[in-house]
Amino acid sequence: MSENLLEVKDLKKYYPVKSSSLFGKERVLKAVDGVNFSIKKGETFGLVGESGCGKSTIGRSIIRLHDITSGNIFFDGDDIASLNEKGLKKYRRRMQAVFQDPYASLNPTMNVFELISEPMKIHGNPTPAEQKDTILSLLDQVGLKKDHLYRYPHEFSGGQRQRVSIARALSVNPDFILCDEPISALDVSVQAQVVNMLEDIQEKTGVTYLFIAHDLSMVRHISNRIGVMYLGDIVEIAESDELYTEPLHPYTQALLSAIPEPDTTIAKRERIVLSGEVPSPLNAPSGCKFRTRCPHAMDICREVVPPMLAIGNGRQVACHLYDEEGKIIE
Repeated sequence: MSENLLEVKDLKKYYPVKSSSLFGKERVLKAVDGVNFSIKKGETFGLVGESGCGKSTIGRSIIRLHDITSGNIFFDGDDIASLNEKGLKKYRRRMQAVFQDPYASLNPTMNVFELISEPMKIHGNPTPAEQKDTILSLLDQVGLKKDHLYRYPHEFSGGQRQRVSIARALSVNPDFILCDEPISALDVSVQAQVVNMLEDIQEKTGVTYLFIAHDLSMVRHISNRIGVMYLGDIVEIAESDELYTEPLHPYTQALLSAIPEPDTTIAKRERIVLSGEVPSPLNAPSGCKFRTRCPHAMDICREVVPPMLAIGNGRQVACHLYDEEGKIIE
């Protein structure tokens, strides 16, 4: 039996874009362009990258909020990529999501009891007493009180609303939760509380997370492994600490060099400032998409798409600088 709960193979999500002129050709925006990765049962896989690189599109494609263009999504061994809504129903309970803006994802006309009980009714037939017992237990689990049971979203702070969203996701005992920028809209002091709570929940329930975020320090804290995205592609995958201490891909190196280091006793990473603008996914460069901004670009980078090299210990990198053992090619 596979140790992976989720396996994504050659996932592509393209959007047709109509031309602004009458006789212009329709173009294609390649939001996700042939991505491969897996997530083990009970682990947290972090996904980082610049805005617009396709992180959220991957997450929403995995839980099938988006139909995909091509590829495979294996959930616990079953390919769910091409299933229709009827076929997906039995997987909906097992795959839940927590989104960036809790106020937008919570129905303002429903109170906490109604919000959390709704998925329970859809995926089961609990009695009112069972619903209330479960919801009170969930509220306690996410740090809310019994007094909050009949309040509405506008009566809560941002952090409390996100706790309600997490309780709702947990209400059907999922195996997998997409955490799509779950802390970006929260105060810094609240972010750590929510992340610690997610870790405690994972320790108790064994739930698996795909954690998408911009805060690189927080991603390192919560993730077991991390994938780095650039313009629709994953360019590097590694264990969390390994990625942060020894990044291989030039883009990963530049990304991590931007993290402020508050501890003055720690040697600061040299700041790498990338030249040029991020290319448009409507007109991505040939070969390596990062070559137009890469300080190490070579002729081969213009012509050949770098393959994803597996270089041991589960580490992968897509860059022409390295051989199959992960050593720099002289």
